[in-house]
Amino acid sequence: MTRWTWVDEEQLLEQLDLVRLSLPEAFHEADAIARQKDELFLQAEQYAQEVVENAERRAAQILNEMGILRQAEIEAQQMRQQVQQECEAAEAQTIAEIERMRRQAQQDLEEMQRLAIAECEEIQAGADEYADRVLQEMERQLSEMMRVVRNGRQQLQPEAPPRVREANTSSTQTRSPGAKGDRAKT
Repeated sequence: MTRWTWVDEEQLLEQLDLVRLSLPEAFHEADAIARQKDELFLQAEQYAQEVVENAERRAAQILNEMGILRQAEIEAQQMRQQVQQECEAAEAQTIAEIERMRRQAQQDLEEMQRLAIAECEEIQAGADEYADRVLQEMERQLSEMMRVVRNGRQQLQPEAPPRVREANTSSTQTRSPGAKGDRAKT
């Protein structure tokens, strides 16, 4: 006997569609975060550029007004360092958030796979149970038909000599214990 499993194809396809539709959303979220990170970097660069330009203007102004070039360079360097630290902190925070979302998406995917497999196994078990009930009913009906056929054949057999009839009766009774009583009913 081969092992065939009947699975409700429509229900399985619906479950697979759910998995397929859930994955792009997580990837879109990760992509949005990556774009947000790029925007933050761009803003930080623009901010740094503005700070540098402001610092350079201020330094030039101080140099022109007071002649303190060194003070301007120190302030510009401090501003650069501060901006660099802010950019690095923003980058680290963005990378950590992306990694957290990636792990969450992976966990969600694994959970959906587990649920889909469990549902498939449940469907398969239900299909096996249904097939067993159908086969059991067919077996019962076939047994009933065999009993009727044996009884019919017994009634159609011509009267045999007692020895042959005894052999037929005992073999018939061995095959169908209720055959004699059924003959009497018909």
